[in-house]
Amino acid sequence: MRKALLKMTPYEVIEEVKRSGLRGRGGAGFPTGVKWGFCRNSPGTVKYMICNADEGDPGAFMDRSILEADPHSVIEGMIIAAYAIGASEGYVYVRAEYPLAVKRLRLALTQAEESGFLGKRVLGTDFNFRVHITEGAGAFVCGEETALMASIEGKRGMPRPRPPFPAESGLWGKPTNINNVKSLASVPVIMNRGADWYSSIGTERSKGTAVFALTGKIANSGLIEVAMGATLRHIIYDIGGGVPGGKEFKAVQIGGPSGGCLPASMLDVPVDYDSLTAAGAIMGSGGMVVVDEDTCMVDMARYFLDFAQLESCGKCAPCRLGTKRMREILARITEGRGVEGDVELLSELAEGVKDTSLCGLGQTCPNPVLTTIRYFRDEYDEHIRNRRCPAGVCKALVSYYIDPEKCMACLICMRMCPTQAIEGGKNIIHFINQEICDQCGTCLSVCPPNFNAVRVISGEPVPLPPPAEERVLVRARGRS
Repeated sequence: MRKALLKMTPYEVIEEVKRSGLRGRGGAGFPTGVKWGFCRNSPGTVKYMICNADEGDPGAFMDRSILEADPHSVIEGMIIAAYAIGASEGYVYVRAEYPLAVKRLRLALTQAEESGFLGKRVLGTDFNFRVHITEGAGAFVCGEETALMASIEGKRGMPRPRPPFPAESGLWGKPTNINNVKSLASVPVIMNRGADWYSSIGTERSKGTAVFALTGKIANSGLIEVAMGATLRHIIYDIGGGVPGGKEFKAVQIGGPSGGCLPASMLDVPVDYDSLTAAGAIMGSGGMVVVDEDTCMVDMARYFLDFAQLESCGKCAPCRLGTKRMREILARITEGRGVEGDVELLSELAEGVKDTSLCGLGQTCPNPVLTTIRYFRDEYDEHIRNRRCPAGVCKALVSYYIDPEKCMACLICMRMCPTQAIEGGKNIIHFINQEICDQCGTCLSVCPPNFNAVRVISGEPVPLPPPAEERVLVRARGRS
């Protein structure tokens, strides 16, 4: 900050950030320096600087980690950005569900003010800058910059058409610059070490490092930081330790609920903005969910579309109605009521929502649907044509069956069954009454792994239980 404010002009700061190649880490990937330049050149004496800390992706906690562990890096980045664009007032829009992050951010702001880094005449210069905190109520759509600004203004968080862009007319109609937490935390490092150092990391069009929340069916879950261009294979196997339990890797959903699902054949794709977009995914804010062979990709698409449909603000018809219709088709397929032509209709709807929605939520929420159709079309066909869920996940398409050759009559599944669908007794082989069973899967989850007696059946008839006289457990089988 000292270097920027005391030794460089605002235009020199902007040029340094441009040369570094830093792109927005909130997911859009727009060049940060170019964005600053637009706002700097917009006419007006009142301008605003906003930090977007509205991290709403399920399983993502990158921004939260930075705000809790090093809030001063974000504040310093905001000060440098405000100096560059000519703003005298700033806002951090942070989720109210992050109480510890909010607490430490408030403390850091107080410390910065006491040290003369915020307020009037920062470091003895003519530059004045104050920062306010606005706590968001948890609406996913408020991660979109125009909806975020509406929320700060006290309005309902709904996007508005662009242009005009925030750099021209943003908060309260004034030129405004909005950057993500990770973007701003990168700025002090760039100023300190130089644009050449930063641009030496990563790929030609995606510079620097990326932070991901690696979650799901992975041995080592948590936050990781890798150079742009690292392959998915390197991330999942070398860093994440692979899929636990001897299971096969099936897909990775990258980019949050609006990201795409990439299969094992794409493991060597480099993680950068352009490569992921070409594969049908997005960089997003940094969520990365790994799934194994026990995951149904049709059900996974339905799950993420559920989230997007619930979080849609409803302002524009393509997103409001399109997500609802897509969800209805996916629900029908997973419930065994799919018909020929559903996949084609689903693709058509997804492309329409993607092309015509007002904001980034609607423009990207079809990605899980489109990529699962693109890479896992066979699973859709199995659900529709054979009424079968290959992963044994969709409740309406599966049945649970107790293998009489492996059942040890331990009573565990009988006691835990919420519908009392399991019949049997001590030393009497158990069986599941299919008329009562609601396919909750409790029996499968509680059956001791060394017995492994519960089977999941999909697309085929359930074997009949043995006659009563043959169900008495032969003690010679022994117990483990």
